[in-house]
Amino acid sequence: MPEVVFPLDSTRGFADQRIVGHNRYHPDIPAVVEVRPGDEFRVHCREWFDGAIRNDDSADDVRDAPMSRVHALSGPFAIRGAQPGDLLVVDILDVGPLPQEDSGPLAGQGWGYTGIFARSNGGSFLVDRFPDAYKAVWDFTGQTATSRHVPGVSFTGITHPGLMATAPSAELLAKWNTREAALIATDPDRIPPLALPPEPQDAILGTLTGAEHDRVAAEAARTAPPRENGGNQDIKNLTRGTRVFYPVFVPGANFSVGDLHFSQGDGEITFCGGIEMGGFLDLRVDLIKGGMDRYGVSENAIFLPGNTDPQYSEWLAFSGTSVTLDGEQRYLDSQLAYQRACLHAIDYLTTFGYSPEQAYLLLGAAPVEGRFSGVVDIPNSCATIYLPTAIFDFDVRPSATGPHRIDPGIGAPHSPT
Repeated sequence: MPEVVFPLDSTRGFADQRIVGHNRYHPDIPAVVEVRPGDEFRVHCREWFDGAIRNDDSADDVRDAPMSRVHALSGPFAIRGAQPGDLLVVDILDVGPLPQEDSGPLAGQGWGYTGIFARSNGGSFLVDRFPDAYKAVWDFTGQTATSRHVPGVSFTGITHPGLMATAPSAELLAKWNTREAALIATDPDRIPPLALPPEPQDAILGTLTGAEHDRVAAEAARTAPPRENGGNQDIKNLTRGTRVFYPVFVPGANFSVGDLHFSQGDGEITFCGGIEMGGFLDLRVDLIKGGMDRYGVSENAIFLPGNTDPQYSEWLAFSGTSVTLDGEQRYLDSQLAYQRACLHAIDYLTTFGYSPEQAYLLLGAAPVEGRFSGVVDIPNSCATIYLPTAIFDFDVRPSATGPHRIDPGIGAPHSPT
C-alpha cells in the first residue's frame, strides 16, 4: 500500500483532523503536503457533505443538506518543481470505499447514497419534474450495489473521484468570479441560482486563520462547477487506470481531490447523482514541463479513461429531442434533448412498478451511458441514454406479454419543501 499522506479519522469532523483540507478554490490556500514527480501515495477522502447524510429512511437530511460546506477536499498537494505552464500528470492507481470499514455511520462504511436535491437547495437536472428532495441508500457488497429504496436492481459500480483539480491563479480566480457574477446578475432571484458566488460561511481553508482566512474566504470560488482547472467534472470513467493531464496555474500546482462515487450514470443527473461515499485514492503524479503550450492544453483537462469498467454488453436506449414538455421547439438544444431522453427512460421504468423518483435515482446511480447522438440536424438535437439490461433482476425489454410488475418496496424517502 502506498504511504498515506492525507489521513482522515472517521471519528472526527473534516475541520478537526490532524491535517485539514479545504472546500474552496484560491491560490493562497497553502499546500498541506509536498510530493515529488514519480511519487505514489494514498489519500483519504471524506464524502462531500462530511457525514451530514445518514443511512436511514428519511430524506430530511438531503432536503436540509448544508450546501455551504461542500466539497470536503483532500489537499492541496504541492508537486515539487511544478510551475505555471506545466501539465500535471495524475494516474489513478486504485480507488475504493473507506479501507477496512464495512459498516458505520459515514457513507463509504459499507454504504453510500444518492439524492434528488430540492429546488430550494440546488435542484437537479430534472428539477421542473422533481422539485422535492428524495434519497436512496445503497449497500456495498464487493463492487456491487443494491438498495432497499430501489429494489430489483444490482450493478457493478464504476468507482471514481467526482472532483480532481489544480489551484487557480489569482487572474483565473478573478475571471471566474467576474463571469459568474455577470451570469447571476441576469436573474439574481432565480431558484435554484444560476451560479454560486463566494461564500465565507463554512469556508475551510487549510491552515489559514485570522484576517488572512477572512480575506481568502471572501474571494475564494465555490467548488460546485467544473472549470478550467478540472474541478467537479463528475466523469464516471475517471476510475482505476485513468491518466489525467491538468493545466498548472500556480507554483506547485496545488492539486486537490474529493467527492468519491461508488457508481454514477453519465451526467450525474440528480445533482447528488452518483452513489456518494468516503474512501481512498492511490495516486501517482508526474510533470510535463511546458506542456500547456506544447499540447495546446490551456483551459481544460484531458484524460485517458480507466480500463476497469463493468462489462455490460446489452443495452436498452432511449432518445430525446430538443422540444420542451410544453411542445416548444428549441434550436439544437442538446441539454434539453438529454433531459427528454432521461424522462422517457423514467416513464418507461414506471410501467414496471417503479415510482418516477425511484427510476430517476436509478438513472443517477447506475452506470448508464449518455450520448449526444445528433447535433447538426436543425432544429432538433438528438440525445440518448443507454440503460444496461443486466442490472435488473427481471427482463426489462419490451415484449408481447407486457411489462413484468415488481414490488417497489418501501420506495424512495421523500421530504417536501
